Amino acid sequence: MADNARAKRLADLIREVVAQKLQRGIKDPRLGSHVTITDTRVTGDLREATVFYTVYGDDEQRQEAAAGLESAKGILRSAVGQAAGVKFTPTLTFVADALPDTAKTIEDLLHRARASDEAVREASAGARYAGEADPYRKPGEDEAAETSAETDGDAKG
Repeated sequence: MADNARAKRLADLIREVVAQKLQRGIKDPRLGSHVTITDTRVTGDLREATVFYTVYGDDEQRQEAAAGLESAKGILRSAVGQAAGVKFTPTLTFVADALPDTAKTIEDLLHRARASDEAVREASAGARYAGEADPYRKPGEDEAAETSAETDGDAKG
């Protein structure tokens, strides 16, 4: 079994080779400039590589890109084998990266939180405190209150 550093180096090499080959070497119109390789992971035995990609476009373009990557898998694996010089070239599996969808979900949640905060801010614009502005007692106020209560009681009696 290979060490993690070697698997990481091979994963980085695969990511670079696949990205360059997609940009310059493959003439498939489904794999135009809207496909981006985001990450690559290699198993510990260096036999299988998972290549994560994103597609700039709608669902139809994503499906076309997935089909294009599947059809170009052999050419890409050959390019990786030539560049890596390893005994066994890893098999490539292409997986659509969920990062853009996750980022969009987080952006939507943040937008809703900002709108909720704004609604609370507007509702509390003319509001006043239910009691005093500062409901906490401070040192020295207790003595002053007791002294004034005693003097008020002596004055009435």
